[in-house]
Amino acid sequence: AMQAGGEYTGFVPDMQRRTLMNLVVVAATAVPTLVLLGAFIYYFVPNVGGGGGGATTCGDKQGNPVSLEGWKKTHRANDRELVQGLKGDPTWIITTEEGIKDFGVGAVCTHLGCTVPWNIAANRF
Repeated sequence: AMQAGGEYTGFVPDMQRRTLMNLVVVAATAVPTLVLLGAFIYYFVPNVGGGGGGATTCGDKQGNPVSLEGWKKTHRANDRELVQGLKGDPTWIITTEEGIKDFGVGAVCTHLGCTVPWNIAANRF
């Protein structure tokens, strides 16, 4: 070690101590490096597991589930009706010749948050 004057005293750590310190340094830097590397690699692994990827049931005005067969019996092509969509939000379902469209149109106005009505005479919302 060095003394107050800064002159060299001749102390040299033995190889066992140097090896131990090298292992401590490598272990202390390897743990956070491996954690960051693992998170980086995990980011690129696609999600192939299960989940709620199926269809979501919508409800009528009273909250009862709406079936496609029942819908086709009571609606003509190009009809629109307000139903309860995701989280109970008002959603327009549009009827086609084959059934219904693959999507619902959100009926909540982004300006004031009111429910947007369908104007039959103008054929628009």
